Amino acid sequence: MSKKVIIASDSTCDLSPELIEHYGIRIIPLGVTLSDKSYKDGVDMDPDTIYRHYEETGELPKTAAINIDEAMAFIASLKEEGEGVVFFTISSDMSSTFQNARLAAGGFEDVHVVDSRNLSTGIGLQVLRAARLAEEGKSAAEIATECEALCDRVDASFVVDDLEFLHKGGRCSALAAFGANLLQLKPCIVVKGGKMGVDKKYRGKYGMILPKYIAERLGDGSDVEGDTVFVTHAGCDEAIVNACVEKVKSLGYFKEIHVTRAGCTISSHCGRNTLGVLFIRKNPII
Repeated sequence: MSKKVIIASDSTCDLSPELIEHYGIRIIPLGVTLSDKSYKDGVDMDPDTIYRHYEETGELPKTAAINIDEAMAFIASLKEEGEGVVFFTISSDMSSTFQNARLAAGGFEDVHVVDSRNLSTGIGLQVLRAARLAEEGKSAAEIATECEALCDRVDASFVVDDLEFLHKGGRCSALAAFGANLLQLKPCIVVKGGKMGVDKKYRGKYGMILPKYIAERLGDGSDVEGDTVFVTHAGCDEAIVNACVEKVKSLGYFKEIHVTRAGCTISSHCGRNTLGVLFIRKNPII
């Protein structure tokens, strides 16, 4: 009989409550600071509160990595539930959470911390794969190895409607933001090599350019692994989200299409009206 393996992640995986419950995934929240008060992502802080606070004060939140003590206490609680643990974190190039979790895991046996090299449901795709492998009876070590090999095949991207949050957060110059808004340019932010960067820039109204983005991102389907795709957004209008889901459905590439709302981390960096399609490719992304 195989050992029970617990699958865990930090809160940046942006999985829906339904998926978390269905697969028994354990989540540890990142910290969020607003007006010098500390909160926990998805526990006592949510994206809509962040947006309201910004509209009222002009202040963006600060996100905080999970520290070693928090990670150690979390892992200890997981070890009470199962013999093996696979714990996913946001990319080590974006946060010190991975490093802290790895240090915390050193005092436990059969605990494997995986650097997702990604964010949002780019992590979520790996977490779901891990949960399904655990259901098949794979060991924690086998799951970690397989998911680490998956990292460079995860295609994670988002199109941002307005550069205000990126500009205020120091990730975009005032001139670039002004020019993009003036020309109605909507940048596509991609994750590559564990880091975020700008890929293509779309021009036009947000709701109109998203189907083109989806079609270009998914291509002819020949390089798409057809199990699961996420349509993940940060507070987009329901009609826009539904139109994007229908576009993905019309291509017929995926068995499962999941819609999720981005948590505090993505929302803090990119702002409202950010949407992406995230999936796994058959081949590594070069």
